[in-house]
Amino acid sequence: MNAIFPEHEITEPVALCLPDGRLNPQAVGWTRTPLHDTSAIAAGKAPWGRKKRWEYWAVTTPTHILALTVSSLDYAAVHAVLLYDRRDGKAIDRTAVAPLAGSATLPDSLGDGPARARTKNLEIDIEEFPGGTRLRGSAQGVSFDVVAQRPAGHESLGVVVPWSESRFQYTVKDVARPAEGWIESGSERIEVLAAESWAVLDHGRGRWPYRMVWNWGAASGWQDGRAVGLQIGGKWTDGTGSTENALVLDGRLHKISEELVWEYDSADWLAPWRMSGTTVDLTFQPFWDRVSSTELLVFGSRGHQCFGHYSGWVNTAVGRIEISGLLGWAEEMRNRW
Repeated sequence: MNAIFPEHEITEPVALCLPDGRLNPQAVGWTRTPLHDTSAIAAGKAPWGRKKRWEYWAVTTPTHILALTVSSLDYAAVHAVLLYDRRDGKAIDRTAVAPLAGSATLPDSLGDGPARARTKNLEIDIEEFPGGTRLRGSAQGVSFDVVAQRPAGHESLGVVVPWSESRFQYTVKDVARPAEGWIESGSERIEVLAAESWAVLDHGRGRWPYRMVWNWGAASGWQDGRAVGLQIGGKWTDGTGSTENALVLDGRLHKISEELVWEYDSADWLAPWRMSGTTVDLTFQPFWDRVSSTELLVFGSRGHQCFGHYSGWVNTAVGRIEISGLLGWAEEMRNRW
C-alpha cells in the first residue's frame, strides 16, 4: 500500500513558468481555486511539439452523457463531441483532427477568455461568466447549450505535476458542477436539469514528454443528500510528489495526498476496476467502454474511457464518506504526442 505524503497547498497567485520558460519551483503544489498563470505555455519558449493545451468537459444526466474537447497539441488540434444515450446504448462520436492549431482558440490561463473549436464538421464554444461556464456546440446529429453552474464557494482541484524543469503539467479537475440546459439529438430535445445533472472540467496546460500513460477517474452526484464529486488519477503522476486525488463534498475540496493503486483487466475493460490506498477503497463497475484510437505519423493516441458507477469509501478530515452507485468514468490513455 502506498504511503500518504505531504503536498504543498498554494494560496496566492503564481506563474507556472520562469521567464526563461523553465518550471517555476514556487508553482509546484495544489490549489482549491485556480491561481496559476499559465500564459507562458503559449509563448513558444519550449521545443515545438511539446506544448499541450486543452479543455475537456463531460456532462452526465439520468439519460445521456455529453462530452466535448477543444485541444491544441502544437502540431495538431484535436476536437471532439460525444453524446451517449444511456437508455439504448447508442452513441454519436464526432472527432475532428486538424493540422497545426489554427482551428483551436484557447485562453492563456483558465478564465482569461473563451475556448473555441471551428472545423468544417464541428463547432464548440466554451465561455466563462460570473455564475459558471456556458458550453455550446454542434456536430452531425447533435447540438447542445448547457451551463455548468459554479455555486458560491465551490472549490476545484488544481495541481502542478513536475517531471523535470522542462516537462511539467498544470491541471484543473473541477467536479460536481450542477448542469442545466438542453441537448438535441435528431428530433429529440433532452432537457438538462441542475437537480440531477453534473458537469466536470479537465483543464490542461503543459509541456509533455513524447510518450505518456495515464489513468483518470471522476464522478459526481448525490450521496445521502450531499453533493459529492470524486477525482482520482494515476500513473502519470507517480513518483513526482504530486497527485490529482481529491473528494469534493458540498463544494468543499478534501485533498487525498496518496498514490492510489489502480487494478483493472485490459483484456476485459467492462470487468470491475479497483482503486485503493490507505485513504481510499473504491470499486468501479463500467457499463460502456468508449474506445478511441488515432494514428497520425508523429501523433498517436489509444484509450479506453469506461463509463459506470463507483462504490466504496474515502477517508477525509471530516470522516469516512461512503459512496454507492456514483456515476462517472475511469480511463486509461496511452499517448505518443
